[in-house]
Amino acid sequence: MNDVSGSQGPLANRIRPLRLEEIVGQQRWLGSGAVLAEALRHGHRHSMVFWGPPGSGKTTMARILPRYWRTEWVALSAVSAGVKDIRSAAARAGKLRYESSKETLLFVDEVHRFSKTQQDVLLPYIENGTLLFVGATTENPSFSLTSALLSRLRVYTLEPLTEAELALVAERACTHAEGVHIRLTPDGLNALVADADGDARRLLNGLEACAEMAQDTGTITVDRQAVERALAMRMRRFDNKGDGFYEQISALHKSIRGSDPDAALYWLSRMLDGGADPEYMARRLTRMASEDIGNADLNALQIALNAWQVYQRMGSPEGELALAQAAVYLAVAPKSNAVYQALTEAQSDVRQTASYPVPMHLRNAPTTMMKKMGYGRNYRYDHDERDALALGQRYFPDEMPDRQYYRPKERGLESRIAQRLTQLRSGRKHRQ
Repeated sequence: MNDVSGSQGPLANRIRPLRLEEIVGQQRWLGSGAVLAEALRHGHRHSMVFWGPPGSGKTTMARILPRYWRTEWVALSAVSAGVKDIRSAAARAGKLRYESSKETLLFVDEVHRFSKTQQDVLLPYIENGTLLFVGATTENPSFSLTSALLSRLRVYTLEPLTEAELALVAERACTHAEGVHIRLTPDGLNALVADADGDARRLLNGLEACAEMAQDTGTITVDRQAVERALAMRMRRFDNKGDGFYEQISALHKSIRGSDPDAALYWLSRMLDGGADPEYMARRLTRMASEDIGNADLNALQIALNAWQVYQRMGSPEGELALAQAAVYLAVAPKSNAVYQALTEAQSDVRQTASYPVPMHLRNAPTTMMKKMGYGRNYRYDHDERDALALGQRYFPDEMPDRQYYRPKERGLESRIAQRLTQLRSGRKHRQ
C-alpha cells in the first residue's frame, strides 16, 4: 500500500484545509467580502447550520471556525449522541466559560438525526451563550429541524463542487504525497471528477484507492484505466430519503407533465442508476397516469400498471425497459388533471360540510321494516327510463346544492366526455 501523504487516516482528512483561503468552493459564503468570511475575520460569532450534499465542505468549514474565533472545539455525531452527551458538553462549556471566559463551539454532524427532544435540549444553552452551536446536515433544515432551533441559527446552503473545483482539489492532493510521486493524467482526472459527482470526499477517496492499487513505489500514474480498476462500482449521488430524492422525482414528474419524453427518460435513468427502488418508480408513474392524464387517455393508467407488473415478474434490467416505455407513453399522452382537481374539490367539501344523511330515495331497503320507514321510496331506476337516465333525480344530500367538480378538458378522450356531460347536465337542469 502506498501512503499518499505519509500520515495516518483517509486522504480526505489528511489534507483537510486549516485556513479560509485553502477551502475550495463555496465562494458565495467564503469569497472576498462574503458574509461568513467577514464574520470569521472580524470575530462575529454566531450559531449556524451548514446544509449541503456530501463532500461539499460542511465539516471542513465547521472545523476552521475555532481557529478564527478562538473557541474550544467539541464534536458530536447525532447518530450516536444523546441528551446526556449534550448536557455533558454544556456542563464542560459552562465551567470553561466561568474559569477562563473562553467559549465552546459544539459541532453536531448529521444534526437532522436528532429527535425533537434532543433539539429542544440545545435551546437554553444556545440562548444563554453557553454553547456556540454549529450543525451539519444533508437534509432541508426547514423540515428536519424544529422551528425553535432553526430560529436561533443562520443557515448556510452549500452547493456541490463544480468540475473545475474538483479538479483543483485533485491537483492539490497530488502535491501532498510523501515518498511517492502521483502523475494524474488528463483522462484520469476527468474520470475521477465524473465519478465524484460534485463530492470532494468521494474524489479524494477515489484518488487514494488508485494509489493503494498501484504497485510502484516511485511514480504512480493515475489514468482512466487506473480509475476504472479502482472504482469497481460507480454510483451517482442519490439519497433515497433525502432532498435529492424528492428533487429528482419532482423533475421526472414535471417532465412527464410537460410532455418531454427525453427529459423523462433522463430523470428515470438518473434515479435508477442512483439506486432508487424501481417499484417505487412504478408506483409514481401510476400516480402520474391518474393525476396528469386521467380520462384524456385511458390507456395511460393501464400501461403504467402493466409496466409495474412486468417489473415485478422480470426484475432488473429487463423490467426497467417497461418502466421506460411507460414513462415515454405518459409524456406524449394528452394531459388532463380534471379528475385530480375534481377529487380535491370534493374532498374539500366533505371536510368543510356536515355529514349530511343519505336522501331516503337513495337508501337501500333490504328489509320490510326499512321499506316501511321510507327507505328507497320514490327512487327511479335509471334502466327503466328513456335513454337509461332518470332525468331530474338528485343524488346529492337534500341539504346540499348540486356541485360540479368534474370539468373535462378539451383534450384526447375527455373532449368526447365533455360533450356527453354537457348533454346530461343540460337535461337534468331542464327536468328540475
